[in-house]
Amino acid sequence: MNDFDPDAAAQPGTGVFGLPGEPETAGVVLLPVPFDATTSYRRGAALGPAAIFEASRQVDLYDRETGRPYEAGIAACAPDPRLAAWNDEARALADPIIAAGGAGDDPARVAALARVNELSESVDALVEAAVEGWLSLGKLVAVVGGDHSTPLGAIRAHARRTPGLGVLHVDAHADLRDAYEGFTRSHASIMFNVLAECPGVARLVQVGVRDFGEGELEVQRREGDRVHCFFDAELARARLEGATWASLVAPIVDALPRDVYVSFDIDGLDPALCPNTGTPVPGGLSFHEACYLLSAVARSGRRIVGFDLNEVAPGEGEWDANVGARLLYKMIGFALLSRAV
Repeated sequence: MNDFDPDAAAQPGTGVFGLPGEPETAGVVLLPVPFDATTSYRRGAALGPAAIFEASRQVDLYDRETGRPYEAGIAACAPDPRLAAWNDEARALADPIIAAGGAGDDPARVAALARVNELSESVDALVEAAVEGWLSLGKLVAVVGGDHSTPLGAIRAHARRTPGLGVLHVDAHADLRDAYEGFTRSHASIMFNVLAECPGVARLVQVGVRDFGEGELEVQRREGDRVHCFFDAELARARLEGATWASLVAPIVDALPRDVYVSFDIDGLDPALCPNTGTPVPGGLSFHEACYLLSAVARSGRRIVGFDLNEVAPGEGEWDANVGARLLYKMIGFALLSRAV
């Protein structure tokens, strides 16, 4: 990158963030997973990775908080062509199930549900194998979804390599349903599956949660000290009563072990920043609050071993992808900073 000008406009033929290079030579590898078959309210997240990568070409590469993340080399893999085919098939099968609120006793819907679950498990296996391969080469790997079901394989791979791992989960939803509308790999079940399938995950720390069922609260209670949830309403109330964000972030970071995987659903932010996401909920974090949280993790001496960003749906404009691209660059930067300490 000796002749690369980070202040110039992105040049034709360059990759994500307008950078030259390929995943094999980059320090940071982005794995797009354009899959959103079980999205239950509003689809579009499968278009997120491509939209984010296109919007990333407008991001200035010097960052006041994280310096020059681009110097590590950042490159995106081409999406595996099987994902598009699986998504098309699974969406067609899932639509009647979602419209009916579940498969019920209808034989055709029951068979379709089984096939959607099978396809979703194929996505998990594909992602896990890809992430494991890049980790074995010493890369910092990030999944860019797709709906929030997509990073399960990545979390499995990281937790196997780093036992005692903590997952920092930023989301409007708890995602602790054992299944939703019968889909065992639902976007609403990602953290239930992490707890069930990733014994290497020692703790799940949830931030921004404001939409959840009583059954999910029971899962949190049953898991005991393994799950810490910092509910959005409680964080908001404390801010309204005069607490600083720094004072609220401190116990969040303290709850995390040394090694951290960050799983970020864009709807954890204020929906003004992600209006086209699949299941927007009023409330949430501001962009700066999210960045401060990531910064606090990095400054604490903890190491961010990997991360994902999900549920960015571009809609008709560029706003969602613009925010997603800038959040992605911040996440890369803070992850690199945490690994340099």
